[in-house]
Amino acid sequence: MATAIITGSARGIGAAIALRLAKDGYDIALNDIAESCFDNNDITDKIKALGVKCGIYIADVSNHDACADMVKKVKADFSSIDVLVNNAGITRDGLLARMSEENFDLVISVNQKSVFNMTKHAGAVMMKQRSGRIINLSSVAGVYGNAGQMNYSASKAAIIGMTKTTAKELGSRGITCNAVAPGFIETPMTAQLSDEMKTAILSQIALKRYGQVEEIAGVVSFLASPDASYVTGQVIEISGGLSM
Repeated sequence: MATAIITGSARGIGAAIALRLAKDGYDIALNDIAESCFDNNDITDKIKALGVKCGIYIADVSNHDACADMVKKVKADFSSIDVLVNNAGITRDGLLARMSEENFDLVISVNQKSVFNMTKHAGAVMMKQRSGRIINLSSVAGVYGNAGQMNYSASKAAIIGMTKTTAKELGSRGITCNAVAPGFIETPMTAQLSDEMKTAILSQIALKRYGQVEEIAGVVSFLASPDASYVTGQVIEISGGLSM
């Protein structure tokens, strides 16, 4: 049985990806920063009901050594690591003139350095296997920039460069690496936006609606599947036509 690690997967897009990959037949290693993230959460029950194995691995993925330990545990528990989805991310929005150095550094550490940490450690396992799929969550903010998100946009733009570099470095070992760049997706984060902001955002989207987490998960599922065996180094925008 193949195994997938999804970082930041207690809820939202990460949980949707975990559930979709479980439906595809993968054993699932869930990750988040604290046990409390899984409180009042039935994601593990939903995954196990699909007849696959599921484990929770608590780790701060911005910490290099914590990632090394988590990868070792997953490898020991599941025997292989076949898919890595680097999904963990946070926001600390604010205009450049008002953004603190602390909030800039924190977002870069969680969103960007975590991709380095997990790709390095899980990638080492995949290189020995001579196979693997790495899928990174970028954002339209990393492609086009977004006012009030200097830190977030920088981290997500960096992930695109890291994706292409990983694809070039690991391709000879049978490992693909791609990124998805979601637009405005219906999550608890977007639910907090004002009605005025929601109207302004929807006016820029060709499909005139927010995306659903399942739509992100569907593209990740494709990139992890045999159908995407010759796809690597790509960035797939999932934005409902935001950029048109």
